[in-house]
Amino acid sequence: MTVETPELRADARTAARVAAAVLVVGAAVLLFAVHVRPLGYVPLVAGVALAAAVDRRLARDLGLIALGQAIISAISLQADLSDAGMARFTVALSLAVLVPTLISRIGFRDSTIRFPVGTGQRWTRTMWLYLVAVVVIAYLVLPYYFISSGVYTNWPDLDSTGEIVRLFIGVNAVGLWDELFFICIVFALLRAHFPMPLANVLQAVVFVSFLWELGYQAWGPWLTVPFALVQGWIFARTKSLPYVVTVHLLFDAVVFGVLVHAHHPHLFDVFVTAP
Repeated sequence: MTVETPELRADARTAARVAAAVLVVGAAVLLFAVHVRPLGYVPLVAGVALAAAVDRRLARDLGLIALGQAIISAISLQADLSDAGMARFTVALSLAVLVPTLISRIGFRDSTIRFPVGTGQRWTRTMWLYLVAVVVIAYLVLPYYFISSGVYTNWPDLDSTGEIVRLFIGVNAVGLWDELFFICIVFALLRAHFPMPLANVLQAVVFVSFLWELGYQAWGPWLTVPFALVQGWIFARTKSLPYVVTVHLLFDAVVFGVLVHAHHPHLFDVFVTAP
């Protein structure tokens, strides 16, 4: 006969808490990467329910993450540069940030979700060197990835100057939004309950699943998984939203140039690794 000790109960509770978080973030794989809806909502709800049974605050925070994912899943994430498409992205992605933030701040009177802009800390030499490294790595890797895999065709053909301008706006807007939602909301809420490495891996699951539906497919996760993990790690170290946004937008500047070049090789013909 097994006697249940306090240690066993604590271990079981910890396992249940982790399982609840895995269910919620794992739902992103079904909702965005595999794109099976409404089946993808089952683990989303199950994770929040399991958390409610063992940790009410965890259930509350996982509920906010689940709500954000549900809002995003209301639209297709395939790139669409039409007026309607950009409007859908603007409304859905804005609500995915605003609704959980307002519920947390006003409803729960909690300050876990923050967008730290004025940190008062100067960027170190290492931080500046990393920005240079980001551009160099993106320049060397992204042309080969987008063009050799053919994933650039997941984005519109860019038949006019107006569409190129819209692509520039869209790429930068989504890049900024990525950091607001995945880092300042998902990662921050998970870090309130789990060690940083685990919270970082969990947020990366949601981040990479979103990017997959957005178009970063084929062997894209070999790029997006490290990127998501490094962004989380940098934010944990610097607590600077402007810095992680700068990193992301520099990376996305190269993404924009490669996408335009892939569709129109005579434009931005500066990528030596492009075929």
